[in-house]
Amino acid sequence: MALVTGLSLLAPGTPLARIWTLNPRAYAAFARGGSASGVLLLVVSVAAATAARGLLRRRRWAWALALGIFGVNGLGDLVNLALTHDWLRAGAGMLVATLFLALLLHAEVRAFFAEPA
Repeated sequence: MALVTGLSLLAPGTPLARIWTLNPRAYAAFARGGSASGVLLLVVSVAAATAARGLLRRRRWAWALALGIFGVNGLGDLVNLALTHDWLRAGAGMLVATLFLALLLHAEVRAFFAEPA
């Protein structure tokens, strides 16, 4: 999703840009950041893809990267909640991030990534 969103910000007017009809408020916020917003989302998509590949290969660094990604995502949703008071979107985002963090921090998952692959 970050890849599509980033590309749509970097290439306005293309069919990808139609995605913003789903959330015009988010588009307004991202558009204020200019092309930097698009580039940042592309970096996020590369980080997510890298973490996914590493997790599938049982790499400890990927587990740590996934923790960081979901931690930052949850904090972003918390800031979003404070700024917008949109309990549905921000609350859902915080819930999802918290669930993924809880799963990643579960003892069996930690042990799985602590063992050599």
